[in-house]
Amino acid sequence: MDKLFAKFANVTAKATGSPPAFLICVALVLLWAVTGPLFGFSETWQLVINTGTTIVTFLMVFLIQNTQNRDGIALQTKLDELIRATTDAENEFIGIEKLTDKELEAMHAHCKQRADRSMRAFQRAAAEKDARAAKQAKARKTPAKGKKEPSARAQASRRVKALQAGHPH
Repeated sequence: MDKLFAKFANVTAKATGSPPAFLICVALVLLWAVTGPLFGFSETWQLVINTGTTIVTFLMVFLIQNTQNRDGIALQTKLDELIRATTDAENEFIGIEKLTDKELEAMHAHCKQRADRSMRAFQRAAAEKDARAAKQAKARKTPAKGKKEPSARAQASRRVKALQAGHPH
């Protein structure tokens, strides 16, 4: 029964999430709207769309939830395996999806602190690299030719801002 429902849920979610399914729904709503004058915009005419959309929504909630639950479990299992298999990873993260919201917030705050420390270390290293490059350029006393490359510090600052905005590059 479980396999049959899972297969049905996957097929239905894929089909109903497709552009043709959306266009069919739009066409049905337009057809319903156009028939309004034919039925004098009666209560029965309104009840047809209300009942139809309510039933479809009610059933789709269960199918979508089933699909999301399975996807979530599969994703967590894959992440747990990656954490377990990576020697530098902290195994304390395995199974954290079962923690309370408060416990998850505490772990997130801890990770954010570590990420902030890493970013500061990255920026310090970039600043040191810039200082060494400036010292070497001054020792050579070579005039800059063409367009000047951004400093390592500027590049690091851009990376930090991009990461904080949620963009990897």
